[in-house]
Amino acid sequence: MIRLFYVTALYLCISYQASVQTTDLLREKIQQIVSSRNTVVGVSIVGNNGRDTLSINGDRHFPLQSVFKFHIALAVLSRIDKKELSLDQKIRLEKKDLLPNLYSPIRDKYPNGVTLSISEILEYTVAESDNIGGDVLLRLIGGPQVVEEYFRTNNFKDISIKINEEVQQANWDLQFQNWTTPKAASEVLAAFYYNKTKLLSKKSYGFIWKIMKGTATGKDRLKGQLPKNTTVAHKTGSSGANKEGITAAVNDIGIVFLPNGNHFFISVFVTDSKENADTNEKIIADIAKVAWDYFNSKAN
Repeated sequence: MIRLFYVTALYLCISYQASVQTTDLLREKIQQIVSSRNTVVGVSIVGNNGRDTLSINGDRHFPLQSVFKFHIALAVLSRIDKKELSLDQKIRLEKKDLLPNLYSPIRDKYPNGVTLSISEILEYTVAESDNIGGDVLLRLIGGPQVVEEYFRTNNFKDISIKINEEVQQANWDLQFQNWTTPKAASEVLAAFYYNKTKLLSKKSYGFIWKIMKGTATGKDRLKGQLPKNTTVAHKTGSSGANKEGITAAVNDIGIVFLPNGNHFFISVFVTDSKENADTNEKIIADIAKVAWDYFNSKAN
C-alpha cells in the first residue's frame, strides 16, 4: 500500500511538472509574439478542462470598449429570465435615437427609425457590435451601473462598467472607466458557458451562445489564423487611435472550439499601442494560433 502511494504520488508529480513545462513553452511563444511590439498586451487562457491556465498581465485593468456589450447582453437576459422583459418585446427607435456619430448597422439600415424586438437588438449589439443598440439596451435596464451591479451581485470581480457608448465614444479619457482584467474576462466566459449555477435559462443560454458564434466583427483577431470554419464564440472591442497615434483598445475574448469537440477560453487585450491597426489585430491572431496549436496537439 505504501509503495502504491509513492508510485501514485510520483506519477502525479511528474504529470504536473510536464503540464507546467508545456504551458511554459506556450507562454514563451506568446512572449516572443509581444516582446517586439510597442504595446501592452494582456492574455488569459484556460483549457484542458481548467487544468491548463496561463495569464500575462492577467490582473491588469484594460479598457473594455465594445467587449462590454457581451456583459450588457447577459444582464438583459437575466431580466428576461425573471420575466421582467421578453425576447419578443418590441422597442421603438425613433430617428432622434439614431445618433450620427456612433457605429450602428441599425441606423445604417433604418435611418428614419424602426421597431425591433429585444432579440433583434441583442443580435445587432453583440454580433455586429452596434453602439446604438447597446445604449438602447442599457436604457432599458437602467444604465451601465446596473450591469456592473449584476456581475458584482453574482460574485464576479474586476468588472467596471460606468458609462455607455455615447459617452465613451465622445471623450477619449472616459473609456478607461469601463474596464476589466484578462482573468476576469475568461472567468465570465467560463461561468456563463458552463452555466453550473444556472445564471441563464436554457433558452437564454442557447440564444447568447448562438449570437456569440455569429459575431461578424474582428475576423482578423482570434479567428484570423485559425483553420477555416473553426467555430469561435467571441466579442470584440476597439477604440481607434488618438491624435498621438496611441490605440487604447484592440480586444477579443471568446471560446475556441477544437476539432475533437473540446474548447479553450481566451481573452486578449491590447492597449497603449503605438502599432498600426493591422499589427494590433495580428498580435491577437498570433496568440490565438499558438494556443490552438498547443491545445490541438494535446487532443491528438
